[in-house]
Amino acid sequence: MTWLDALKVGFAQCFALIPGTSRSGATIIGGMLFGLSRQAATEFSFFLAVPTLMAAGAYDSLKHRDLFAAKDLGMWAIGFAASFVSAFLVIRWLIRYVATHDFRWFAWYRIAFGIVVLATAYFGWVSWTP
Repeated sequence: MTWLDALKVGFAQCFALIPGTSRSGATIIGGMLFGLSRQAATEFSFFLAVPTLMAAGAYDSLKHRDLFAAKDLGMWAIGFAASFVSAFLVIRWLIRYVATHDFRWFAWYRIAFGIVVLATAYFGWVSWTP
């Protein structure tokens, strides 16, 4: 992968700023549109997520630092370790899955969920505004 490929996928990630757009979906599909293999696009998408998620986590932790207490450090460490291990296993599985399957199920899921959101908002069953 060249720096130009990485830049193109980075631009594709910008589409995730559109509400309801999946960041990983945008980068994987963008990578594939720019000529990367499905597996390469998926792996790069997850590598690209690392700095993004770390920055978001650091910002959120800094923003809510008054909620942290020294007595919670043990629980925080256990939660961090558990989330790291589970994320590692799931991402490993997902990369293997995406390498051999297409995205139709994901597209249908997003369409169905969008219809559910619109219907519940229209009928007033759920308020989707913060």
